[in-house]
Amino acid sequence: MTGLPVSSRLSACALHRLLASTVRTGLVLAGLVLAGGAAHAAPASLPESASVALTFDDLPGIVLKPDQAYVEATNKALIKGLKHHHFPAIGFVNEGKLDEIIRARQIAVLQRWIKAGFDLGNHTFSHSSPNNVGAAGYIADIARGEKVIRPMMVKAHRNLQWFRHPYLETGSPEPVKAQINAWLAGHGYRIAPVTIDADDWEFAEPYDNAVMTGNTAEAARIRGVYLAYTERSIGWYRRASHVLFGRDIAYVMLLHDTRLNADCFEGLAAILARQNLRPITIDQALRDPAYRTADNYSGKDGIEWMERWSDTLKKDLPWSDYEDVPKGIVKEYDKLDSN
Repeated sequence: MTGLPVSSRLSACALHRLLASTVRTGLVLAGLVLAGGAAHAAPASLPESASVALTFDDLPGIVLKPDQAYVEATNKALIKGLKHHHFPAIGFVNEGKLDEIIRARQIAVLQRWIKAGFDLGNHTFSHSSPNNVGAAGYIADIARGEKVIRPMMVKAHRNLQWFRHPYLETGSPEPVKAQINAWLAGHGYRIAPVTIDADDWEFAEPYDNAVMTGNTAEAARIRGVYLAYTERSIGWYRRASHVLFGRDIAYVMLLHDTRLNADCFEGLAAILARQNLRPITIDQALRDPAYRTADNYSGKDGIEWMERWSDTLKKDLPWSDYEDVPKGIVKEYDKLDSN
């Protein structure tokens, strides 16, 4: 997808995530009625203490329309929020985005993350999928995606070691996945899994539209819907963890570098506090023995690791109270994405 505008990439992301959802569609539809009122209820007491690694994809940022000042303001606010709360985090970079606006200033955005104490990871150059480009093409895109960030990390005396699969698509069939995994391991990369995902990317484009058109009421509404959905999603993944492991694991949460998350940061921090979740580094999170559970999945759909482990452990996840992104948000996203 090299050279595509940001909006086209979001469209591709929407398509891939829609395909991924087919794995669970039947169970989700059956559970929506049951989920109705209870899923919206606030917890009666503080949940047990647990930890979470915050990971942000698609640096130097996702934006509805190319706007360098907007990207810079987004990252400034996001970094400020992380620093204010002393939250560790990592940002996964698509170097193909550097030339979508003003290259030197896009690189400066990445440097701000490093100077603020946050590591960078590789998210491929062009946000590609092994389903589309095959193992060799995908590996080439990974290698191309470290030309800027590897020397940047070396200069900061840090190790570029984390890789996040775009769309969470890890290679299919199994020989393709194995070839990719072998290359990553041979080049010192560790795969960054995902064990909490609130589909924040789907809210981001409608939010950008509201902000860019000066519709403050709509922006406020989207923030509220997003934060409420995120808290419910976190609760679901915690229940899934208890089904699979009988406890809270150290979670890895997928977020994106967007104005939505920058503007919602205090709300996100409040959710973590209510959920009794303490932010830690991704390295600390992956010390949890749960991450030694085999990932035997080699299908084409991009699914997170709770689903992968559910298959490995032969345990059903609690789909009866899983909630999809609110229909109004999906409708607005689709409308914007079709323009």
